[in-house]
Amino acid sequence: MRAPLLVVLWVLLGFEALGGLLIFFMRLAAGSTPGETLHIVLGAVLTLVYAIYQWQHWNRTAPFRSRMDYALGLIAALSMAITLGTGIALTLPWWAVRIAQKSADPVAYSTVVSAAHNIMSMLVLTFVGAHLAAVLMRDSAAKRR
Repeated sequence: MRAPLLVVLWVLLGFEALGGLLIFFMRLAAGSTPGETLHIVLGAVLTLVYAIYQWQHWNRTAPFRSRMDYALGLIAALSMAITLGTGIALTLPWWAVRIAQKSADPVAYSTVVSAAHNIMSMLVLTFVGAHLAAVLMRDSAAKRR
């Protein structure tokens, strides 16, 4: 639980979760998206770190087993992949407006992609937490034997 790559992943996931919630609520409440650029940059870093982490994690835990911790981990991984994919899809119109056009105009995000990104990010947090809890419970039960 203290591996440097995992710690970096947790920190990035925490910043992305808080930043995403801030953007979500401020967009609804005030029509603004504070921290949007930082969220995108950290999302790109998170994508790279997660890909490396997941590759190493799967090589360490393979093959898939029919257990709760594996099932929750699979759901978490699939949710994360969709969240990162929709995040990349949302970055494209942002890039076109902010970088290519150098404009401060509002970015026309796809409503469907934005909704999928928001919903899947909430599923990531739910199932990553559930996966971690299942792993800790499994390890605790093994120590008592």
